[in-house]
Amino acid sequence: MTKFIFVTGGVVSSLGKGIASASIGCLLESRGLKVTLQKFDPYINVDPGTMSPFQHGEVFVTDDGAETDLDLGHYERFTSATMTQDNNVTTGQIYYAVIMKERRGDYLGGTVQVVPHITDEIKDSICRLANKGNFDVVITEIGGTVGDIEGQPFLEAIRQIPYDVGRENVLYVHLTLVPFIRAASELKTKPTQHSVRTLREIGVQPDILLCRTERRFDEATRAKIALFCNLNVDAVFQAVDVDEIYEVPLLFTQQGLDDMILKCLHLPVTKHNLTEWKNLIDRIRLLQESVTIGVVGKYVHLQDAYKSIYESLRHGGFANDVKIKIERIDSETLTADRLDQILGGVDGILIPGGFGTRGIEGKIRAAGYAREHGIPFLGICLGMQCAVIEFARSVCGLEGANSTEFDTDTRYPVIDLLESQKDVKDLGGTMRLGAYPCRLQPGTKVAEVYGAEQIHERHRHRFELNNQFRKVFEEKGMVVSGIYEESNLVEIVELRGHPWFVACQFHPEFKSRPLNAHPLFRGFIKAAKRWSATRQRTEQAQVTATEQE
Repeated sequence: MTKFIFVTGGVVSSLGKGIASASIGCLLESRGLKVTLQKFDPYINVDPGTMSPFQHGEVFVTDDGAETDLDLGHYERFTSATMTQDNNVTTGQIYYAVIMKERRGDYLGGTVQVVPHITDEIKDSICRLANKGNFDVVITEIGGTVGDIEGQPFLEAIRQIPYDVGRENVLYVHLTLVPFIRAASELKTKPTQHSVRTLREIGVQPDILLCRTERRFDEATRAKIALFCNLNVDAVFQAVDVDEIYEVPLLFTQQGLDDMILKCLHLPVTKHNLTEWKNLIDRIRLLQESVTIGVVGKYVHLQDAYKSIYESLRHGGFANDVKIKIERIDSETLTADRLDQILGGVDGILIPGGFGTRGIEGKIRAAGYAREHGIPFLGICLGMQCAVIEFARSVCGLEGANSTEFDTDTRYPVIDLLESQKDVKDLGGTMRLGAYPCRLQPGTKVAEVYGAEQIHERHRHRFELNNQFRKVFEEKGMVVSGIYEESNLVEIVELRGHPWFVACQFHPEFKSRPLNAHPLFRGFIKAAKRWSATRQRTEQAQVTATEQE
């Protein structure tokens, strides 16, 4: 019988339900259980694909082409589970499914209501995922906070679940806040008490509390929380702020969280195997050397907009035994006269994906700066397109070359709309999405770092390198190192003679893991590490020469 864990949150958003859920999944996997995770998002959008990164953060793409919440990235980074379209469910999807059934006459003339029809559809989405892979445990995170009006149907659905599968097969975990009031020098438990009370009014009594706090609290505080929240003391755990998110599973297991979960769900207690995870944390703590990567984008002021990019850079650092210092560079600030000032001190330049014209010229300048100065470069999706545009203008002499996304009348449309996209009218869920195979060119840098002839990577784009210009690009030193053979689409390019100038149309950040850095990020950081060492030697030689004079 599949067991079900439901993770809710209270008091405020951004407490870290995604990390908590992923960490629980990590711990249960370490006990030999087959686990998957699911995110319920209460917004009415069918998916986050058309939402601004400023509102929602990054869109995480799965192998099967679903545009999903960024928490699914956490799930994949902390566990071995592979996410699919069934792992992210929105209010929009639920209502859309119910309305389509009503239109078909599936409800036999009955009045369609939130209870039972909406809640039944939510429960069906949980059971559908559970049955899909014969999982031991399904962990479902409820987005938002307890008390949000839009989250009520989801909370009502998980209240009903025990009556369908048995209370012994269900566990409720509630993440809440225990703030520290500096003026009074006290930790306050009242927000947690109110949060749990609100949850209980809905009909859900949490079995386990995870208390997010910036400093540890004593046993007296723990006992107080347990008393007022109708729990045993051993069901109250501390989610203390840590500098390294990959340390959270170890923090939880030190307190016995996984033991408590196994006990509550009547699962066999086996020894956990967290050796690789512990070794990773030990290595991270010992890192001394660092490299600086300039991420040139237009959403750099929002941490979550490039979440997988930042994490993948750190994974590349772990693999090369270096810490990563990220310089977030707003591409709108990259005017021609400021390139040296802004980019002169970085060891690598990365241009991530994106849409729209704002900041594009700054990204194109950044790609040119990396090309001209031999600085390691990685372009992703739009980053590849900017690199191609810059190469066309500066090296191939195609003045005014551009993408038809930015200039429909450009004389040299080196980036153009995919043929399959030309008749598309709806924006949501219509891009080239999901995993596609890519054949690598032997003898190239990417073939070397992948160590393979064919790869599968995840995509999210409408525009592609225009094959009409491939010949002139290759004559001028651009190497087409990866091809989607079925449609002859260029997936990866690199520059001959450059230490590391690689750009790809897909999104490698979606497949990078802390214990297994993606090959492109591993290779990029390796090149940046070499560049950093060379730059430091050069600077030291200049200092020595000046002193001798």
